[in-house]
Formats: sequence, structure tokens, C-alpha cells
Amino acid sequence: MEPSTSEPAITSGTQFLRKHMLKLAPYTPIEPFEVLSARYGRKPEDIIKLDANENPYGPPPEVRQALGSLSFPHIYPDPETRALRRALAEMNNVPIENLLVGCGADELIDLLMRCVLEPGDLIVDCPPTFTMYCFDADVNDARVVTVPRLPGFRIDVEGVRRAVQEHKPKAVFLTSPNNPDGSMISEADLLSILALPVLVVLDEAYIEFSSEQSRIAWVNKYPNLVVLRTFSKSAALAGLRVGYGAFPRDMIEYLWRAKQPYNVSVAAEVAACAALTNMPYLNQVRDALVSERDRLFARLQEVPFLEPYPSHANFILAKVTGGRDAKAVKDALAQQHGIMVRHYAKKELSGYIRVSVGRPEHTDKLIDALKQL
Repeated sequence: MEPSTSEPAITSGTQFLRKHMLKLAPYTPIEPFEVLSARYGRKPEDIIKLDANENPYGPPPEVRQALGSLSFPHIYPDPETRALRRALAEMNNVPIENLLVGCGADELIDLLMRCVLEPGDLIVDCPPTFTMYCFDADVNDARVVTVPRLPGFRIDVEGVRRAVQEHKPKAVFLTSPNNPDGSMISEADLLSILALPVLVVLDEAYIEFSSEQSRIAWVNKYPNLVVLRTFSKSAALAGLRVGYGAFPRDMIEYLWRAKQPYNVSVAAEVAACAALTNMPYLNQVRDALVSERDRLFARLQEVPFLEPYPSHANFILAKVTGGRDAKAVKDALAQQHGIMVRHYAKKELSGYIRVSVGRPEHTDKLIDALKQL
């Protein structure tokens, strides 16, 4: 049967998309070992990956043991991740009713935006920072009010206050330690922002590497605070995608309704629970990375064309000086030495590279390579 000529012809699948999606810029993810191996003609074990803030020591041995003996991989996972939430509630001194686990903290950022933001609603972003906030805002057809950071990457609290008063955003997204520079938000600054009539989302993906305590228990006191955490960094489960958040009790009910029922796999929950059974290992690895971070900072200062910034995370941001091009430095490290570091195309960071903290031998090879450039 021939289609009716009275109906408009379907010329492209894109005509079914939401209009704002046609203007959506793609997110640029970090590539895994096997892709890098093929690109640079090196064995995966010959690549030093310092571009994604991954934990080079891997998870506790209990994780591999647990993954190798999964009892019910053929059964759907617990949609409420009860075993993991119980462990997290005890560890963080937060009621289990306030906790939600996701497929990485990234899923929770998107879930929160889908539940909070109407098309055209506003969020406040404080760049340079984690780019997923702007990306998810774009996906959800929201608008972004930017309040650039002050020198030294400090939060412009007065700028945030003015933005909230003028634009009436739904949420402010803050990262502490901040990615990509590793700076912390002070308690006074956080309290000032919490006093504003806006939802405050505090992303603590790297908090374990700082000397500060997590503010996750603050959700018991502040009804406009959300705190996000992850197993990707300190617990070295980046490949399994496990994150969690503490949310206001009256809000979380609706997040439960909107989330995908089986969003955390059996393997991911089992791995996260297993990791929490060996806190001495996690603490030992954290201490090793913090110690190596300090050594990496000192070694980067030896490179005449780099100015590293002090960091409270498992990475260091360094300004490329002396007339050098930061992207050229990044490319030369990858092509000539198989060492991956992060470079950002955005204008405010185009003259910087970010280096993840690796093992001591990674630091030494990186510095040797930089001095050869």
C-alpha cells in the first residue's frame, strides 16, 4: 500500500527529536586503554594514564573476589540497593532514607535535573569546574548562569548571591574539591550560599583526598542541600559506575519515583559493598596518593614551563608558561612517551594541563618526559 500523499513526507529521523537536542554539543569523554593502545601503537601496559583521575592501585582484593563469586547474576538487582545504602548510612552518619545510589554520580546529577528543572529553568555554574553540570543542563533544556571563579579558583560568593537574586535559578552546583584545580570551598562560603533561596548541590567526588570532613551529614540540617559522592576515585571502581547522594527527605521520594528501577547492577552493588569491608586498604591507598600528590607538585615545580596549583584532590592543575602551547605539550606527551594528561579546549583553561596522581614511577616518567620536551 502506498503512503498517502496528503501527509507530509518523513525525510529524516531528526524531525522527531526535541528541538533543543539539535543544538546539543557532545560531551568529550576520556578514552580507555584499548582505544589509546590502538591509536598510539603501544601495549596497554606501556601507557601511563594520568588524564581521568582514576585510582592506579585498583580496588581492595575483596572486590575481585566478590565479583568472581556472584551468586545471582541472572536475577535483577535490588532496585533499592538496600545492602549498600545500609553500609553507607552507617559510614556517613546519614539516615538510610536520605540516600540514593546511582550508576555513578553522573546519573544522579541528570536525575536531579530531570526532577527539578522545567525547560528554560536556570542553574548557576562556577567555571572552571566539572563540565557535566552544563552538559546535563543542556540535555534537560535548562539555561546556565555562569559565575566565574576568582583568582586562585575561589568561589565568588557575592557573584553567586547576585546571580540568585537577579536570575532566580533553581540550583547552584558546587564541587569541593573542585575539578580541575583541586581547591576547596570554605565552610563560611558554603554557609553563605546555603542561606540563599536555592537548591545547593555539593559534589564531593574527591573529598577523601582532602583533609576536610565531608558535609554529607549536613543534609540532616539544611533542607536545600544535596551532597554527591562516588566510588570511582578513592575506591577505584570507576569502571563499575557507582555513586550516591544524600538528599532532603521530602525531595528524595520523588527521585525514587523517577529513577530507573534497576539503575545499579548486581556487580556494581556487590563491588561497592565489598570495597567498604576493607577500609584499611582504602585508607592506605588514599594516604599513598596524597603523599604522591605532594611529591608530584614538587616535581612539577622543577619543570621551567609549568606552574602547578596546590590541590586537595588526586590531581594537579598546572599552567603552561614560557610561550609553550598547552595542547602541544599534552599531544607530545601522548605521542612521544605514551603519557596521557588532560587538556581542555575551553578558553579559560586552554593554557593549562591537568595531571592525575599516579604511582611514584608514573611521576618520575612524567617529569623525565616533560624535561625532554
